[in-house]
Amino acid sequence: MQISKMKTDRVRAKKFFGQHFLKDEHIAQLIVEALKPPADCKQVLEIGPGMGVLTRYLITKQEFETFVSEIDFESIAYLEEHFPSLKKNILKGDFLKMDLASQFKSTVAIIGNFPYNISSQILFQVLENKNQVPIVVGMFQKEVAVRLTSKPGNRDYGILSVLLQAWYDLEYLFTVDADKFIPPPRVQSAVIRLIRKKNTTIGCDEVEFKKVIKQAFNQRRKTLRNALRSLVPSDRLNSLPYLDLRAEALSWQQFVELTLAIHKE
Repeated sequence: MQISKMKTDRVRAKKFFGQHFLKDEHIAQLIVEALKPPADCKQVLEIGPGMGVLTRYLITKQEFETFVSEIDFESIAYLEEHFPSLKKNILKGDFLKMDLASQFKSTVAIIGNFPYNISSQILFQVLENKNQVPIVVGMFQKEVAVRLTSKPGNRDYGILSVLLQAWYDLEYLFTVDADKFIPPPRVQSAVIRLIRKKNTTIGCDEVEFKKVIKQAFNQRRKTLRNALRSLVPSDRLNSLPYLDLRAEALSWQQFVELTLAIHKE
């Protein structure tokens, strides 16, 4: 299928939406090709399509149906004009307020040049719907991408790193320079991929798991002995594992072990 070149001057990039429109066709193709949903996943949702630089490649794929989520009415008008076949699949509104379970009755892959100001919130939404989202491919600020894909022992490793790695395998794919966007952001960007693991549970209560991780990283410069004092009775504190380590040293599996130890009867 021949894909015609698209004009790039029809939608204003809006700072309050965190918009930086990708203009490099080759990178757009690489991002779309990196999305390989499992065979039983027949729906893809693109978040923040803007002027459709990814959309135009997604809709050529026969193996899935493409939906887009867009909050900017100028972009919506542009998409309706330039992608008339997509009109019924344009979900107008804020992705962060979307109920994926009611919008999509089965699994849905997620892709996008994500607005940088809500990229972390998008991933928290993915985590809330982890059993419905088997794969994510997204553009992030490079520093965010590095943080998310960091391993234990790295200073960039943080709360969202642990939570995502408990449920997904993360891969840093490639870096994207600022001049590939309109307008150019002041930072480099990067594309990462998340592939859902097969686990249905992590072996402990998820609410308590999140609570322990957040408490540990909220005082990440302290050892866990000090960071967890407000969470654990003093008479039980010394019985916990990893007390002399800081939060960034623990893998998600070790946080599971720590959570189980804290809530041991």
